[in-house]
Amino acid sequence: MRFDSYHPAINFIFFTIAIGCTIWFHHPVFLAISYVCAFAYSIKLKGIKALILNLVLIPLLVVYAGWYAYYNHFGVTNLKRNIIGNQITLEALVFGFVIGFTVAAVIMWLECVHELITADKVVYLLGRVSPKLSLFVSILLRMVPRTKARGQKINTAQRGIGRGTCDGNILRRILNVFRELSILIMWLIESLVESSVSMRCRGYGLKGRTAYSIYRFDNRDRSFVIGLFACISMIIAAVLLDQTQIHYNPQIIFNRITAVSVFFYVAYAVFLLLPMALQIIGEKRFDRLIAKGAENLVPERS
Repeated sequence: MRFDSYHPAINFIFFTIAIGCTIWFHHPVFLAISYVCAFAYSIKLKGIKALILNLVLIPLLVVYAGWYAYYNHFGVTNLKRNIIGNQITLEALVFGFVIGFTVAAVIMWLECVHELITADKVVYLLGRVSPKLSLFVSILLRMVPRTKARGQKINTAQRGIGRGTCDGNILRRILNVFRELSILIMWLIESLVESSVSMRCRGYGLKGRTAYSIYRFDNRDRSFVIGLFACISMIIAAVLLDQTQIHYNPQIIFNRITAVSVFFYVAYAVFLLLPMALQIIGEKRFDRLIAKGAENLVPERS
């Protein structure tokens, strides 16, 4: 039931729409829903690492909002004057917060994408369009962790002979860094040459090349797509009824919040919370199965 176990096309559709709506919707309610959902889902997937990053983003977006209001002077609600005599307006300050929260929410959604969209899913999605591009991307994705691991090995070996990045004075450390980079670059070039020879031997570039896939679009995926597109329909209706529109210049103007607006807010929240709900339900079901299996293994007392 976990969201990463669904078809890659479903993962791609969800994150594309979620990130697109986060960037497009400047309405405070929709933006707050997107921010909270991204915050919670990233923590659910990555734990304490995501929590630290998400908390670090908060003061950064506050600083950006202040900077934006300081150097942009649109709006009619004056708050105070800056050093050079220009007015700091409420509209500019609020719009600065909107931009900051939008960027933060997109970063948190990208955290989720990085955790769920694995290299094999990227290769599968691109392989249906261009097998050559799929193979090229798979090589690049494979090269990143290999380069990181090789760099750590080189650093360990250099430290063993007293030439690590923390050995010696500042000049010596700089020289050691350039030496390790030189070794890493030479290894990377050799690895790319070996990969090209291996690809040529395996028939890379031949006509009729296809992409192998282990994914199948089953009934579970179809049922989830129905629910997904039902929520998307509600979001489209909200856009058509101008529920997502808001103006910040020259003053803040948006449609009055009604019961219909609340319905659209709930539909948008349900759409963004679907993956996390699946994650929680899947974990609860797995824990119940483990507990049930453990009970069955306990021998009966005579």
